[in-house]
Amino acid sequence: MADKNMLFKGVKNMIWALPLFFIGPSIVYNSFSNQDHPWYYVVLTVAILLCLLGIGLAFRGLRLITNSLFESNK
Repeated sequence: MADKNMLFKGVKNMIWALPLFFIGPSIVYNSFSNQDHPWYYVVLTVAILLCLLGIGLAFRGLRLITNSLFESNK
């Protein structure tokens, strides 16, 4: 039987990662469109960090979900 608390934490991480998969690349696109703006590097850095955060949350969520399903309860 799956550990429901760990499964819920994994699903919650995946829910938080989903909007970051769209927000991060959208901000990267907008920052590349405005390369002459003085805040270009700041916006690009924030966008890349949002992309990396989304990837990290997705990996953590998948790890929690698979651990809750396949590890035996001790």
